[in-house]
Amino acid sequence: MSRALIILKNSNLLQQLSYTTCLKHLRNEKIILQRTQPCLNFHSTSQVQVASKKHSKKKIVKPVIFKPKKTVIEIRHDMTVENIASSCNRTTDQVFEALEMIPDSQEYEDEHSVVSYGDIQKIIGKFGFRWKLEEKKVQKEKENKDVVKQPLPDLSAMKSRPPVVTIMGHVDHGKTTLLDSLRHSHVVDQEFGGITQHIGAFSVKTPTGQNITFLDTPGHAAFSAMRARGANVTDIVILVVAADDGVMKQTEQSIEFTNQANVPVIVAINKMDKPEANAEVVKNGLLKCGIQVEDLGGDVQSIPVSALKGTGLNELLDAVLVLSEILELKADYNGLVEASVIESKTHPGRGKLSTALIDRGTLKKGDVLVAGTAWCKVRGMFNDQGRPISKAEPGSAVEIIGWRELPHAGDTILQVKNEKRAHEVIQFRKSLKEDEKALEDARIIHEKMEQHRKDYHDKLEAKRSAGRRVGAIYKKERRKETETESSGPELAVVIKGDVDGSVEALLDALDTYQSDQCRLHIIHYGVGPITEHDVELAKSFNGVIYGFNVDCVGSAQSLANSSKVDVERHNIIYKLLDNIRDRLSKKLPLIDREEIVGQATVLELFRINEGKKKIPVAGSRCTKGTLQRKLNFRLIRNEDLLLEGPVHSLRHFKNEVESIKTDVECGIRFEDFFIEPQPGDDIICYKVVQGEQKLDWYLDF
Repeated sequence: MSRALIILKNSNLLQQLSYTTCLKHLRNEKIILQRTQPCLNFHSTSQVQVASKKHSKKKIVKPVIFKPKKTVIEIRHDMTVENIASSCNRTTDQVFEALEMIPDSQEYEDEHSVVSYGDIQKIIGKFGFRWKLEEKKVQKEKENKDVVKQPLPDLSAMKSRPPVVTIMGHVDHGKTTLLDSLRHSHVVDQEFGGITQHIGAFSVKTPTGQNITFLDTPGHAAFSAMRARGANVTDIVILVVAADDGVMKQTEQSIEFTNQANVPVIVAINKMDKPEANAEVVKNGLLKCGIQVEDLGGDVQSIPVSALKGTGLNELLDAVLVLSEILELKADYNGLVEASVIESKTHPGRGKLSTALIDRGTLKKGDVLVAGTAWCKVRGMFNDQGRPISKAEPGSAVEIIGWRELPHAGDTILQVKNEKRAHEVIQFRKSLKEDEKALEDARIIHEKMEQHRKDYHDKLEAKRSAGRRVGAIYKKERRKETETESSGPELAVVIKGDVDGSVEALLDALDTYQSDQCRLHIIHYGVGPITEHDVELAKSFNGVIYGFNVDCVGSAQSLANSSKVDVERHNIIYKLLDNIRDRLSKKLPLIDREEIVGQATVLELFRINEGKKKIPVAGSRCTKGTLQRKLNFRLIRNEDLLLEGPVHSLRHFKNEVESIKTDVECGIRFEDFFIEPQPGDDIICYKVVQGEQKLDWYLDF
């Protein structure tokens, strides 16, 4: 039995036991009592000394010292330099220093480079840690809590519904004017610039008492996404083509969207009241695009109309009703509501609202809806004239208020039982988006890792072919821990629009900007008026606020004035985009441009003596502008440049002059007299001025 050394320090214990009892107990256990200060306080010194002498020959065992365990670091195959530094609680510089001490390590350019699995293990060892492979976490499959469309009931339980007709065509071909004539309104007068910039939904009652829901889509090039949405939610498309203009670019795009959606078409040949109208040219142009009208042996109806005069409208409505009867349009009026978001916006008085087209069910006040990651408890509904309604049936367009967040145009609206179910659906859809983003990030990391490996092997082969030592470390200069921002010109913008579709059209147009001359930074965009938050954000980035059909609310305008933040408000989309392009151009540095001041033609060559040298002088006549002696000159022969530089002398007869006007003869002596001018040569006088650059961004409007 090994002996141990015990130090008694508990004075309370020593007070309770006598010295004899303590000593007896210690002897029985073969434990040595060492004299300590608490022991001396309660027992005599002699007694302790006697006890210590009797056991002085016994061996004392030293206490065992346990070494601390090494920290274990979990590693994986796709770790970057930055990941290793974070896992080991080190800086990226320390990781690179560890790499330099590892023989035959690979080359890594920056902290985002993916490190090989072998080098990861060696780096962990250099830091004094142990490593183990990270265990893959098995994720449980998420329970599907999404809501989907319900199966359709029997046809016997379904009733007829109004047809949904979308009016499409090229800009300024009279689509909105045609709709105004059908519903006896003046919507076109309210459109800025005379062009439609929103998708509108209207209900029209025919002379026979039947209802038709019309969707008016923009024809401008910037609103292609709106036209595509209109084609996807419609039953029939009325393609409006101006008889005096024919088939244009947006007409062809509308036909393409119609074919993709597999929707039947009725052609309305508009502006037939004009003298230059030619319906045959329109029909032949449509034939080239795959639309064969009945007059040319096809099955597509073509109706000549005049939206301005109101002629041919009844025939157009009859054609729509006949086609809708052929299609046998029916819907379920009793099931859960299904609808499509046509447009969404923030109304100053009503808050967040959306224009929806009801596909199924009857929408009532109090219903709970979900669309994308937004949900709504219906607080109210309004028809196309802004009047409140109590219910909305299939085939009708309605404005819905009560949204907690704005849904996106094109989202599908589905009804759920209660708010609790709506929250479950929203949370599930958000989690799916997060998973998709994580997968996309993993894909990008994998692509970068594969590219890094390929680059490394290419460099390795290059080193081997050059005879350099394989495995030697040739590292480039590393970037700092925090990257510095680009020092080139930049324009930061905040985009605010009245409806979701307008913001979408602006962003689609700005996505076409790919120039490297000046960076376009969209720091924020959204639907609604310009707020103080937008001004503060623009101020932080020294940016500009662009508002499309919106105004400033509260003290946003005064804050912008005091903060010197430019607020640009526009009602026409192409003028807003032109303003952005002009501002981008002004951000570019000035460049040197040549401006021709005068031109002359050499008539005869003279030689003058200057010492022993014969200096050539060009006898010339100024043919355009003026020749100024202090500017630069070019000597051109048969479109080839022979000489460029300043002139030594410019004389009229024998007098030295500063300038020569048009049709005046003169003598021109160049600084470089080794090249002799010949009769018929051209002389150009020019100056270098600084001018603005033109941005290489052209919008197809």
